[in-house]
Amino acid sequence: MKDQLTISISTINGSSHWQLSKSMRRSLKSLAGIGLVLVLGAVLLIQHLYQVVDYAELKQAELASESQTLGDELANLQDLKQTLQQDLSEREERISLVSERLADLEKVLGVADSPENIDLDSRLDVAAIHSNVRMTMLNQIPSGSPVGKERISSQFGKRKHPVTGKLKMHRGMDFAVNTGTKIYAPADGVVEVTRRSKKGSGNFLRLQHSFGFSSSYSHLKGFKVRPGQFVRKGELIAISGNSGLSSGPHLHYEVRFVGRALDPKPFVEWGVNDFEDIFKKERAIRWESLVKTVEQRVAQQLQLSSPKAVLLAENSN
Repeated sequence: MKDQLTISISTINGSSHWQLSKSMRRSLKSLAGIGLVLVLGAVLLIQHLYQVVDYAELKQAELASESQTLGDELANLQDLKQTLQQDLSEREERISLVSERLADLEKVLGVADSPENIDLDSRLDVAAIHSNVRMTMLNQIPSGSPVGKERISSQFGKRKHPVTGKLKMHRGMDFAVNTGTKIYAPADGVVEVTRRSKKGSGNFLRLQHSFGFSSSYSHLKGFKVRPGQFVRKGELIAISGNSGLSSGPHLHYEVRFVGRALDPKPFVEWGVNDFEDIFKKERAIRWESLVKTVEQRVAQQLQLSSPKAVLLAENSN
C-alpha cells in the first residue's frame, strides 16, 4: 500500500495506528504551508506594528517637543503682549500730556480755536510753524530795547528840539542813558554804516535787517562793530555817548521800513507774549503778506509733510 502512510503511537497502554492516504497527506501539507504562511504573515505584521508603534512614539515625542516650544512661544507672546500694552498705555499717557501742553502752547500762539477734528500731527505742525514764525520775525526784525529797561526821555513825533528850540519831527526815540551804556543789536543784521561826526547825529551807526527793516543809533561814544560785519540779535554793537548836536548823554534810536521812519515804541515793546499787538499798532506795514512769506519759508525749512498744516496756519491768522 504505497499510497498510504501509517502513523503508530505506542504508550504503556498499547499502540495506536493511523493510516493516512495520499490525499490526506496533501491536505496536511497544504495546511502546514498555510500555517507557515500565516505564521510568517503574523510575524511580519507584528514587526510592522512594532514599527508603527515606534513611529507613533517618535511622532508623539516630536509633537510633545513642538507643544512645549509652542507653549514657550505662547508665553513669550503673552509677555510681549503685556509689554506692548504697557508701552501703549504709557504712550497714550504721553500723547495725552503732549496734547494738553500743546493746547497751552496753542493758546499762547493764538491758534486754540483750530477745528477739533485736526489730528495731533497737524496740530504739532501748526504749532511748529507759528512758534518758528514768531522766533524768525523777532530775530530778524527789530524787537525789544537796544539798551534794556532804560527810561525813555522823548517819544516819536513832532516836538521842540531841546537845543535849537525849533518845532521839528522827531523820527526816533530817545533813551535817557549815561555815557558808556552798552547798546545791543535788536535783531540779526549787517552793519551798513559807522560814521564819526561832531555835528547833527554825532557818531552814527545803522544796521540793515531782513524784510526791508533797518535800525540806527545816534550820539554814540564809540563803535564795537565795523561796516559789512554781520551781527546777531543781542550782540554788542556800540557804546552810548553825547556826540553831535545833543543836550546831554542819551541814545537816539530809529526804526525804518524801506527808508521810512516808524515809531520805535511798538518795536521796543514787541515780544513773544504780545506778538500780534504790533500788527494793530503799526499799520503802515502789510504784516499779513509778511507773515505768509515767513510761514512758507519756515514750512520749507521744517520740511513739513502736511500741506494742510500750512493752510491751517495761514487760516489761523
